[in-house]
Amino acid sequence: MYNLDELLAFDHVMRSGSLTRSARDLDLAKSTLSRRISQLERQLGQPLLRRQSNRLLPTEAGHTFHAYCHQILALAEQGRQALEELSEEITGELHVATHNALARSWLATRLARFMENHPGVRLTLQTCTAPPLSAESQALTVWLGEVPDSELRQEVLGWLSRSLYGHPDYLARRGKPRHPRELAQHTWIDLLGETEQGLALQHSELGEFHFQPPDSRFRVDQQMLHGDAIAGGHGLGIMPDWLAGARERAHPGSLERCLPAWCAASVPVTLLYPYGARPRRLSALLAFLRQSLPDAWQRALS
Repeated sequence: MYNLDELLAFDHVMRSGSLTRSARDLDLAKSTLSRRISQLERQLGQPLLRRQSNRLLPTEAGHTFHAYCHQILALAEQGRQALEELSEEITGELHVATHNALARSWLATRLARFMENHPGVRLTLQTCTAPPLSAESQALTVWLGEVPDSELRQEVLGWLSRSLYGHPDYLARRGKPRHPRELAQHTWIDLLGETEQGLALQHSELGEFHFQPPDSRFRVDQQMLHGDAIAGGHGLGIMPDWLAGARERAHPGSLERCLPAWCAASVPVTLLYPYGARPRRLSALLAFLRQSLPDAWQRALS
């Protein structure tokens, strides 16, 4: 019978090509990892890996056995999850990826509450610049903005309305625009090319106005920095109203909505997760997040 620790060691080295990297990922001593692979090779009676320069490459036997190794590890994980489902306690590892704008403003506090409710859960939260789209991703992703077609299930949690904002001192100094055509006279703060192709602003009575913002002297790739620049009085920009409201509550007087009768298209908040059967802990987290939406998102969704 194969030892799962030895199979896991072999699988990691096959994927990384490095004992050092695999030992770090598995939190093992390099000598322990090497010993486990050697024990597996002795049991099989054939070498599985060979060294070439600074990498470990599979032998023909290594290539052949790795496919079976992967299946054995997958079956072991399925068995562990099946047993976990029999328990009422929610336990195990969860990986969550998110858009940077949602991490501190909402998601981190929700995840902390979820972990308080389920002490057996271990959770990793990572921000990313683009949502995972491959079916190989096992993370739950919470994304702000449009999501391309992907191999993952997509579920829209809500919509965030967006408007034009500036700092009161900036508006006092440069004047408040009375119509979107006057925005061309103002300094524009862009969220890394978001409005390079133009911006459509909507009015309930006057219809749509297509505005081509002037070239932005300052472009950023994070909503937090974008808000900092606008609240710092460096120019005007489009912000989700919910994020602007949170910033204004934390720092009163830092933002003022411009052209309140005009708004930009709302952006969705989307969950992405794998199709098929889900571990109980993931189903519990999905249900928890659905129940934890800010009222503003629910109103936008309805």
